[in-house]
Order: sequence, then C-alpha cells, then structure tokens
Amino acid sequence: MPADRPATAPPPSSGSLSSSTPLGVRRRRARLLVPLALLIVWFGLGGAFGSYAGRLGEVATNDRAAFLPRSAESTEAARLGADFRAGNALPVIVVWESRDGAFDDARRAAAEQALRAAAALPGATGRISPALPATDGRALQGVVQLRADLGRETGDTVRAVRELAERVPGTTVGLAGPAAIAADLGGAFAGIDGLLLGVALGVVLLILLAVYRAVLLPLLVILGAVLALGIACALVYLLADHGLVTVDGQVQGLLSILVIGAATDYGLLLSARFREELHLRGDRFAAMRTAWRRSVEPIAASGATVALGLLVLLLSDLTNNRALGPVGAIGIGCAVLSALTFLPAALLLAGRAAYWPARPAADGRAPVHAVWARVAALVARRPRALWAGSLVVLAALAALAPTLNAGGVPQSELFVKAQPSADGQRLLSAQFPGGSGNPAVVIAAADRAGAVTAAAAAVPGVAGVRATTGGAPGGAPGGAPLVVDGRIRLEATLTDPADGDGAIATVRRLRQAVHAVPEARALVGGYTAQQDDTRTTAAHDRRLITPVVLLCVLAVLILLLRSLVAPVLLAATVALSYLATLGVSAVVFPYVFGFSAVDPSVPLYGYVFLVALGVDYNIFLMTRVREESLRCGTREGVLRGLTATGGVITSAGVVLAATFAALGVIPLAFLAQIAFIVAFGVLLDTLLVRSLLVPALVRDLGERVWWPARPGRSGRTAPRAASGAASGAASPEPEPAGGGGTGR
Repeated sequence: MPADRPATAPPPSSGSLSSSTPLGVRRRRARLLVPLALLIVWFGLGGAFGSYAGRLGEVATNDRAAFLPRSAESTEAARLGADFRAGNALPVIVVWESRDGAFDDARRAAAEQALRAAAALPGATGRISPALPATDGRALQGVVQLRADLGRETGDTVRAVRELAERVPGTTVGLAGPAAIAADLGGAFAGIDGLLLGVALGVVLLILLAVYRAVLLPLLVILGAVLALGIACALVYLLADHGLVTVDGQVQGLLSILVIGAATDYGLLLSARFREELHLRGDRFAAMRTAWRRSVEPIAASGATVALGLLVLLLSDLTNNRALGPVGAIGIGCAVLSALTFLPAALLLAGRAAYWPARPAADGRAPVHAVWARVAALVARRPRALWAGSLVVLAALAALAPTLNAGGVPQSELFVKAQPSADGQRLLSAQFPGGSGNPAVVIAAADRAGAVTAAAAAVPGVAGVRATTGGAPGGAPGGAPLVVDGRIRLEATLTDPADGDGAIATVRRLRQAVHAVPEARALVGGYTAQQDDTRTTAAHDRRLITPVVLLCVLAVLILLLRSLVAPVLLAATVALSYLATLGVSAVVFPYVFGFSAVDPSVPLYGYVFLVALGVDYNIFLMTRVREESLRCGTREGVLRGLTATGGVITSAGVVLAATFAALGVIPLAFLAQIAFIVAFGVLLDTLLVRSLLVPALVRDLGERVWWPARPGRSGRTAPRAASGAASGAASPEPEPAGGGGTGR
C-alpha cells in the first residue's frame, strides 16, 4: 500500500461513484446560482430603466442662459431683467435684404404684416418691434419675442416665423438672435439619443472584433456598457426631473461617451485577466476568482480617480460645469458596477466560449505577447534614452499650449456645419451695427434713468441706447420707459459683433461708465456681458480646479500603490501629456479645423478627462508592476508588467479615443473640440507615456520608485518558469479543495 494512502480507505465501488456524482453536480450547479442571479438582476434593471438612455432629452435644456456663472453681474442682470415683460422672452431677429437694392412701400408693408402674423403664433408672446430699415435702405430688421419656456417647440416656432418672413417678395431672409440659435442647438442635439449612441457602440464593436477576433466577448462587453448607461441615465433623469441637476445636450452626450468608454475599458481589463487565468488554471471558477481579485483594485481605483476628478467640478461657478460633476460621477459608478458584477457573471457562465474561436487552453502557460515583449526588451536596453527622448517630445509640444485661444467661440463658429442662425447673423452684421439683435442690457434705478442713459451713450463702441417701453422691447418711438420695482431696462446696441473681442472691450467700458453714476445701482448684462463673465469665470475655475483634481488623483494613487514617488511620477507625466495635447490643439484647431478660438470650458474639461482617464492606464500598468515586483524586483517587474498589460491597455486606449471621437457626429464646435483633445490625448498617453516614458522611468529608478515602501524586497517568491517570465503572467495559485468549488 502506498505510504500516502490511508489504510482505512475503502476501494472504489459503483455505489460510491453513484453517490458522489450527484454531489458534484449539485456543487457545480450551486456555483452557478450567484452569476445567474446577478444576470437576472442586471437584465431586470435593464428592462426597467433601459429606455431612459433615450429620454434624457425630455429633462434637458439648451437655454444658454441656464448655464451662466452663478455670481456674475450678467446673471444678476438677467434675473432682474426677467421682471420686465421683455426679460423672460426669447427674441428672434428677422432680417430682410432686398435683392434689387431697395425697399418700396409694398415690401415694407409686407414685412410689417409678416411680423404681426408672427406675433400671433402659438409660441410667440405677442410682442414685436417695428420693421426698422438699415442706413442705406437695403435691409429691414424686426424682432419677434418668443416664449422662453418653449423648450423643444422653439425650433417649430422659429421655422413658422421663417415661413411668414419669406412671404415678403424680392428679399433674402435671415433669422438670428437667441431663439434662432436655440432652434439650431435643438436640431444639433436631436441626434444625441440615437445617432451618437449608435456610432459610439458601432465603433467600439468593430474595434473589439478586430483586436480580439472573438464573437461573444465584444458583445458581452458592449452589453455591460449599455446596461450601465441605462441605469446611469435613469438616475440622472430622476435628479434632473426634481431640479437637483441641470442637464443640457453637451452633458447628455458626454455622459453617454463616458459610460461607454469607461465600462468598455474596465471590461477589457477584467476579460484579459480572466483569459490569462484560464490558460493557467483548469477551472473557470478559480480563474474568475483570481481574475476578479486582481482586477477589482485597479478598476475601483480607476473609477474613484475619474469620479473624484469629475466631482471637483462642483467647485466651478459655471452651472454646466457643476452639472457634469455629479452626472459624470454617476455614470462612472455605474460603469464600475457593471464591470465588477455583470461582466464577471456573464464571462463565468460563458467560460472559454466567450473567446471563441480562440478558446484559451488550460496549458499552464500564459499567452506570450510578442510585440510587447519586444517593447519591454527595448525598455530594458535603453531606459534612460527612452524617457529622456519622450520628455523632450512632450515638452516641445507643451511649449505651444499657451498659444491656445480659449476666449470663446464666435456665434458664426458655434456649429461645425452651416446653420441658419449663423447665416442670419452674418446677414444682420453686414447690414446693421455689429451688435444689432444682441444688445448690452443695463438695469438701473429709474430715478437715475437720464444719467445712466447719457453715460451709456457716451461710451465708445455704443451705437445707440433705448429703453424698454410698455410697448416693444428696445423702445417704441415715443413710448415711455417701462418701470418695474423702481428699475428701468436699457438696451445698448454695440458697433462691433456681439461675440467679438471688440464688443467685450466695449461692455467693460460700459460697465465702468454706468457703475460710476451715483445711486444708479446699474448692472450690465446681455449676451456679450455673459461671454465676458463666462470667460473670466472659466479662467478662475481652471486656477482653482486644476490643483484640486491633481491632489485627488495623487491621493488615490498613494493609497493604491502605497508609495509617494510613483504617484508623483505618474501624475506629473499625465499632466505633461495634457499640456502637450493642448499644444497640438493650438496648431490643429486654427489651421486644420478652422476654429479661431475654443470654448472657455474646453481646457478644463480636457484637463479633467485626460488627467483622470490618463491615470487610469498608469493604474492598470503600475498595479501589475507592483504585483510582479513582489516576485522578482522592480526592474524585472516593470518589464513583466508592461508585457502582460501592453495589449489590453493599448486596446482600451484606442477604444476610449474612438468613443470620444464619436462626439464629432454632433455638429457643435464645443463637442468637436472636446472630442479631438480627449481622443488625441488618450492616444498620446497610451502609446507614448504609458508604453515608453513611465516604464523607462520605473526601470531606471528601480526600487526607489516605491519609496518609502520597498515591495521588491519583501514577499518575493521564487523566480517563475521561463514561459511565465516571458509573458509577464502571474504564477498559478494553488487550487482550492474540490477543484475551485469553494470560496477563499
């Protein structure tokens, strides 16, 4: 009898086999209950809340006035202006240009008739201005006030106004002003529920199919992202419906992209580790337990980094920035939850079939990544040359960052495609003073009306000043000024276009002039003042939020890596990558895309996304490097970590870049600028910073990178077999009793 066999062990019999088989079957079925229950819960939530992914538009607002700086002068002026009947309306400016160079009495009468008919439309307030001629008599302009609460019906009403205006014979018609812009914004965002989501998911699916050459795995990853998006949208819908957050089309689009991109990235990290463990282990349950344990920390840390970075936006004084904070954090939380619950359950039930036709064989050998093994060999041979060269390239690009013009996008460039409101604004500016239709608004004490009017009219750059009367906004001839709560409302028409630097300089002079009138308590608002206040507030937000985001990222990295040097190193490299991206954007935007400037919020959004998301990939890399360093030391561990994670992190970076690039289908300059900055920045960080710069720095620093801890000196196991070292894979862990059927 062998020495290791108990003397009392009975010989196997048919009875013992028959009694053990049902027990094994029961145990295997019991292990499937948890993943089955998780899938039932997720599909139940998806069925209940999935429709909300297409319903956020019901609670979204594209009224630009809803996103003014909370404490700015223009915001207070808008609040007080709402007390006037003209203040809570949305004007559409109708411009007629004569094709033969003159307006006769018949055409003027037709224009007046069209304005009166427009005032009777269901969405109009009934208030219009007269049809006023241009100086040379070649054009007329009139203002129709629409209700500010029309929402999605604004576009229909604006189209009805155009149809009426086009009845004037022999003229070219243009529509400009806030209502026309709101109508075009509504049309641009109309595709955000279906077109943007479809393009993003289609791009992700194609990339995953091409990279992983598997049929089921991409579908499972995308399904997890869609379920996460549905739940996130349901939560945001609830908050917006109760007035707790304000959502516009931009925030709505960014939420979809964030959830899809993040859920896909986290899903790829888990599925790649599961595939690796399937090679090392015969039992899929043991493989998933190890894969989940090794993935939960980097995925949770990554989600915390992005969520905290977004929540820092609550410090912003711009309402749309504040809205993106909790909305984006909710989306990231749902993405993490899906990656750590739904996807493990789905992969566990699918097993090796998830990777069909390339089913991972339980051969005890982790897959060899030949390309990344060669990259790791290059890092091992010349680390100092690699990190020095990478820093030179990034620093040269970053030197161009200060040339990026973040002064605000002109109205003519709000859209990347031709839009009726932009055409109407050009026609208006060509025939009337540049600020026509977008005057500066002055709210002042009624008993100082004369002094305030005189002070405003004397400001260089002001073409004229009129009071809001009891009749039409802007003042009907001979009408008495309308007084509300002891205040009057003046409109100062500017000589420069309302969205230009010249108009902003005029508004600043106007503010100085009317503020100097004693006891007038004057406030200056209007479109140009809002642009100036937004620009000033955005600059303040960047100075405040930038260091806070960096501190949050550092805190998460310090807790994750248990060191000080590595977190500082990772945060500094990602920040440098962001500056390099801005430098490239400063060249590409004006000379390739034709943007003369970027929205003031774009640099801040780009910073939050790139720093938080860029650190994600360094988290994925460095957690694996730290794991490997426990076995073989830091200099060897970084090579194994790079080899093991290079493929999945690069794939995740490409997916995220493509996902953000999908924002380009929405014809809005703001989203196009965000799409380029994030897509290019993620690729730069993935292909250069994470692949060469960080590994080379860690290789050169060695154990010092973990200071004050030294993981490479503690808990080190024996060197692994050649196959494991080549792939950077972890050594197989002991199987639990019962072939992995019990928990650890």
